[in-house]
Amino acid sequence: MTESYPSTPTAPTRRTTLRAAGGGALLLGLGLTGCRSAVSEAESPAGQGKAGEAGKAGAEPRRGGTLSVAVNADFTPSLLFAQSAQSLQQRLIYNTLTRYDDRLKPQPELATSWEYAKDGRSITLALRTGVTFHDGRPFTADDVIFAVKNLQNPLRAAQLRATAAAVTGFEKRGDHELVLRLAHPVNNLFDLFEFMIITDRQSVEEAVAGKKLIGTGPFKLTEWRPGSGLSLTRNETYWNPGRPYLDRVELRVVPQADALLSSLRTGQSQLSFSVPGKNLALIAASPELAISEYSTGGGAVYLGVNTTVAPLNDKTVRQALAWGVDRERILKQVLGGYGLASATPWPKSSPAFTEAGRTHYTYNPGKARELLRSAGHTRLDLPLLHVNLPGETAVAEAVQYDLRQIGVHVTLQPTDSAAAQKNLISQNMPALWTMSHGFAQVQPSTLAVSAYPFNEAKNTSKYRSAAYTKVVREAWTTPAAGARANTLRQQITDTLLDEAFIIDLAIRGAVQVSSKKLHGVTLNKFSYLNLDDAYLAG
Repeated sequence: MTESYPSTPTAPTRRTTLRAAGGGALLLGLGLTGCRSAVSEAESPAGQGKAGEAGKAGAEPRRGGTLSVAVNADFTPSLLFAQSAQSLQQRLIYNTLTRYDDRLKPQPELATSWEYAKDGRSITLALRTGVTFHDGRPFTADDVIFAVKNLQNPLRAAQLRATAAAVTGFEKRGDHELVLRLAHPVNNLFDLFEFMIITDRQSVEEAVAGKKLIGTGPFKLTEWRPGSGLSLTRNETYWNPGRPYLDRVELRVVPQADALLSSLRTGQSQLSFSVPGKNLALIAASPELAISEYSTGGGAVYLGVNTTVAPLNDKTVRQALAWGVDRERILKQVLGGYGLASATPWPKSSPAFTEAGRTHYTYNPGKARELLRSAGHTRLDLPLLHVNLPGETAVAEAVQYDLRQIGVHVTLQPTDSAAAQKNLISQNMPALWTMSHGFAQVQPSTLAVSAYPFNEAKNTSKYRSAAYTKVVREAWTTPAAGARANTLRQQITDTLLDEAFIIDLAIRGAVQVSSKKLHGVTLNKFSYLNLDDAYLAG
């Protein structure tokens, strides 16, 4: 396969050491993202041996069994094509065209090879043969065409619509070769290919209504119990020979932290990505459970600011908020030490990461109060929306405490996760909110053209700037490697720091809690759970 344009950046491999034995939360908000695989034999910071053996090499795969996954939010059919905290099941039911490895190098899935035109205006895909949907219909190039057009549909909630919209032509060369023609070069096409689930085009409206989910993935949906979870069974005609090993997967909604801990410790559930940070110390003490961290993916906890609400339309006030939050305390006390305190959205694996950006805003309440006074304020009273889940609430309460110290008094507005995500998409947020975002873990241009909080054309903060739009568009259409790309990424970072319409607090990869009997679990870059190779040892 050849990939003439654009080149993909290199990035450090995932860390092999967990940051703290006490742990941290995974799904602190909506839109958290993961990476290809978790560290498998990580050592604790105190040097007390392995934190877990969930991916230990040498164990012989065992066929059969039911895996119970504890989640803190139910499947939301209307968000099927958006990446959110409700996206965990995507890769169980559906496949994608490609998937990244830890170094952002695309690997084959339903596309087996590809060739970019030298001018970056088209790509030719060779598609996998012998693939069928769960209802027996063969997978063909028409399904890829539909998937792209589906994301172009403005009625769909889908973060990568701009990249899908850059595809303006399709040329079929039989059922299993397809040329995508682009209006202009983009450097995040493989982000689209990993994000875009391949759904059955004949039943898509039933899918978004929650009535029928038909894909080509390793498991078939047998039942959705609203409020309780999903039941999946093995796809006996899956294209990956001998996979999956598991017979069934149950995704069980367990929103309460105590019940979640009990479910894991008693063996009712064998896997979760939803344990709040303050509770992971209890997990670490359990001899039957393992904690693993996905550190090359990049979710991020952030404070969002509605720039149309006075006085938050003044960037001096927004910068005061950025100086007024103690990121290190949130990382240690709320996230349990997992992650990285950061004023920018980029994980260390991103080519946009710089240490100067990460530490641009540190905790300085004196400076924060001084900036507020310079803007004519000694006290502000503002609402702050947050998702009504334990980990999310803990973040919001920490921000509330810190802001009170600088004279900003916030009233918490707990909101259920589906409603919060819909408010995020529709730009219907109050003055302030705390949530989590993704899309900084893939090509950096994707964050600013696709993520709802950062989208240059229409973001949740309602921030608009011709200069921001210009640099984002150029960064998106410039090859991802080279001096010019680095300059553009830095300009985007500088804008985010200076304008402070999104105030990043901590970078978080996924934190996985699993039974030590469970092996072979991975996540893709968009936190789609991959259980092709997962099995439960005897």
